[in-house]
Amino acid sequence: MGNQVEKLTHLNYKEVPTADPTGMDRDEGPRIGVSYIFSNDDDELEQQQDSGHDLGGEHPALQPYDPQLHEVECSVYYRDECIYQKSFSEEDVLPEEGEEGGRGHLSTYTPENLLNRCKPGDLVEFVCQAQYPHWVVYVGDFQVVHLHRLEVVNSFLTDASQGRRGRIANQLYRYKPLSPAVVVRNALEQVGCKDRDLSWRNSECFAAWCRYGKREFKIGGELRIGKQPYRLQIRLGDKRSHTLEFQSLEDLIMEKRRNDQIGRAAVIQELSSHLQAAEEEDEEDEEDHPHHPGQNLPGQMCSHLLATWS
Repeated sequence: MGNQVEKLTHLNYKEVPTADPTGMDRDEGPRIGVSYIFSNDDDELEQQQDSGHDLGGEHPALQPYDPQLHEVECSVYYRDECIYQKSFSEEDVLPEEGEEGGRGHLSTYTPENLLNRCKPGDLVEFVCQAQYPHWVVYVGDFQVVHLHRLEVVNSFLTDASQGRRGRIANQLYRYKPLSPAVVVRNALEQVGCKDRDLSWRNSECFAAWCRYGKREFKIGGELRIGKQPYRLQIRLGDKRSHTLEFQSLEDLIMEKRRNDQIGRAAVIQELSSHLQAAEEEDEEDEEDHPHHPGQNLPGQMCSHLLATWS
């Protein structure tokens, strides 16, 4: 019997079914999950948002942008290995070269300032409130290669930014990078690839594939069967976090980007509502079933989102 895929359009965490909210997974056997595809599709919205700003056109007015106010702190794990981390805590990240503190890698700069900082092979992430982050590969001579409107294109960094602030994103993923020459070659070889020939779902997956060369960033690069090996840990503050599980890195990145697009406040509101409902259910269950030692408390809950595709 093959996998059965059901396409749903859940818009928030409260609507998404989860397993035991205490984090105790009672089913130790292999699981075939359901594909939960959020209706606000990544590429579709990115095209709508920048449809009025073609490359080389007028840039929107720069708005004040505070990464700590708008961005979601999170970590990504493959089994027990941390493969991605965005944190504003100096204890969690290594200082970037030339920076005194650990948060320098999340500082944002104007496109013109970035030109003085970028080296061939660097990844650049452009950020703006209420928009998906846009990733590019710097290839030298003020130019970048990136996935834009379902096509891999070569453009000037200042045009690709569309007025957004950006940061060098080399430290977010913790994979071992390829040499700068190979990263640039990977990017340039894909220029002109578009539509059905594309192997990446969004600009982040494309840029990360160029730098790290891992098939996990490609569409269908992993088999989605069995237990979910990827975990997205979202920090809620006050030493609390919420963890979602995925069967592929591609699916996880799409959810991470959705969180970036809706912003930190909206994500915390969604998760708070979800956790509150789960805690109320726990209290009802506690009346019938006393709490067992070793079982996680509500403040340490880890919900399991079956986010899998066949």
